[in-house]
Amino acid sequence: MNDNRLGASVSPYLRLHADNPVDWREWGPDAFAEARERDVPVMVSVGYATCHWCHVMARESFADPEVGALLRQEFVAVKVDREERPDVDASLMASASAFTQQLGWPLTTFLTPDGHVFFAGTYFPPAPVAQVPSFRQITGAVLDAWKDRRHEVDANASAIATAIRQGAEADATARSVADGGGDEPRLPAVDSIRAVTDQLARAEDTTYGGFGGAPKFPSAPLLEFLADVAADGDSDGDGDGDGEGEGDGDGTDTADQAAGLLDRSLHAIRASELTDADGGVFRYATRRDWTVPHYERMLYDNAGLLAVAGAEQARGIADFLRDTLRREDGAFVAAQDSESTIDGRRVEGEWYRLPLDERARLDPPPLDDQVLTGWNGLAIRGLAIAGARYGDAEMLELARGAADALLAAHVVDGHVTVRSSTSRGASTAPPTIEDVGLLAEGLLELALVTGSVRHAVVARSLIDDGLAGRFDVDPVLAAAGTATGEQPQTALRSGTVALAAASATLAALTGDASYRAAAARLVADRAATGTERPLGHADALGVALALQRPSREVVVVASDPADPLRAAVRGARRPGTVVAVVTPVQATAWAEAGFELFEARDALDPAGYVCHDRVCALPARSSDELAAQLSTRLA
Repeated sequence: MNDNRLGASVSPYLRLHADNPVDWREWGPDAFAEARERDVPVMVSVGYATCHWCHVMARESFADPEVGALLRQEFVAVKVDREERPDVDASLMASASAFTQQLGWPLTTFLTPDGHVFFAGTYFPPAPVAQVPSFRQITGAVLDAWKDRRHEVDANASAIATAIRQGAEADATARSVADGGGDEPRLPAVDSIRAVTDQLARAEDTTYGGFGGAPKFPSAPLLEFLADVAADGDSDGDGDGDGEGEGDGDGTDTADQAAGLLDRSLHAIRASELTDADGGVFRYATRRDWTVPHYERMLYDNAGLLAVAGAEQARGIADFLRDTLRREDGAFVAAQDSESTIDGRRVEGEWYRLPLDERARLDPPPLDDQVLTGWNGLAIRGLAIAGARYGDAEMLELARGAADALLAAHVVDGHVTVRSSTSRGASTAPPTIEDVGLLAEGLLELALVTGSVRHAVVARSLIDDGLAGRFDVDPVLAAAGTATGEQPQTALRSGTVALAAASATLAALTGDASYRAAAARLVADRAATGTERPLGHADALGVALALQRPSREVVVVASDPADPLRAAVRGARRPGTVVAVVTPVQATAWAEAGFELFEARDALDPAGYVCHDRVCALPARSSDELAAQLSTRLA
């Protein structure tokens, strides 16, 4: 008798498998207790709702009654939504790396009842293909080992778990975030960070743009690092702004090089098949020339690109977010599928290949309707940055709408309480540092560009939570000793890095240097790794660069939304600079809320204040005066 338990799940991915002839369980202690009682291994399949190859494996294997019977008899089968449970996904990915470097989704893992992985892979076909065994061959080999060579299984599983535990302990010791203990973190030298640009230049595909060969990803964190280097005016790394310090003296060339790499990459993304006709960007291209996209469209890719895209490209992405991923309450759902149903057939990409006017007669690809706290924080940030840069009021309204939706449903009394929700309710999955860090950074960015102190107050509370390490550890991972914490990703800005960036901004706004020190502790090790392996650590490099630049705080006070002073600071963002735009009434509210940068900023209207390490020039009363002050650098 089928005992599939996914029908009541909040996760849209799990609900897709509710009709499988597999006795699926959700991840949790009960599933592992059942495996222990029956003395069988646990088969954990990880994926997400818009994953094409997850759909393929479901149709080929998990919809097969014979496979269902095998899994029911010999295993406890568990389904995990990687978007809902990034903590579980990160742990299983770390274990899977012992068996294959071709990691991705679907992720197929086999665990002992103690929660230790002893074999793993990704997609397995229903019949052998070239060197890839079939799913039934894999399950057969796993069962042979489990029944006949249990001592080898236990030894291998224990060794992998020990390696993961030691790595997690080393990471925790290095960060020492909660109490600020340990030695003062050493950030990589500015010259070393900027030299990463040379590595990327060598990796550039000079024919088609982007980096490396196929497949090609938009890699928004990497592009934002290039934008940081390009915008970094103090080019030589000694803090004097002359470009002729004790380093190599070619900082201006490095900035120009970074700007060129960024522009060519963005052009390749914008002009290729990777960008759909409605402005949305697909997850990756399967070919070197950016053709034949993998057609799913993720919120995080598009949100990340907003922070660096040009005006036309940013507007197209914002339109996609508004028209496709936005819910009525203002929050954004996670993704749009690569597959759709046309003429009764489930096909990949065909809907996207139609002209826009022809698409209207067909049902669009379904949405992954999860609202994820962290991913919405990334969207809020991207929309706020692009909206402020290009004077686009609608982008700011979209950011504000998403922020208010999250605050209403996912945050209670300044604390993130929900990671994921759908129209069916809130998931029980615990919030992670991704949720806290990305939402804090997004809310703070929105507050700076709109003057909304209430968003800044919540951001400050979230930052304090993040620095205190107030995150629940999954009980299965805790018992197994395999909780890894957040792992670096190439496509998505890290919650740890976002928390660091928000902490550094909060230090500038409050005058509390402990936030800046916490930011350095959070990114020091990641940035050091990034100087040698930038892919996956580029976001940490950007924050490490900002922490070593002369601190500059810019406050514009103007009641008139069209005041020229507001426009004058649109291009003022650079590493180490915090820009806030407020009305006199808002300046008073910020000061009363404990943000010292705004004290006594309500007397003149309009006025621009440019400060370096909180030492401020005389108020600028015109856009020309403000521009002149912005161009002046202190040693």
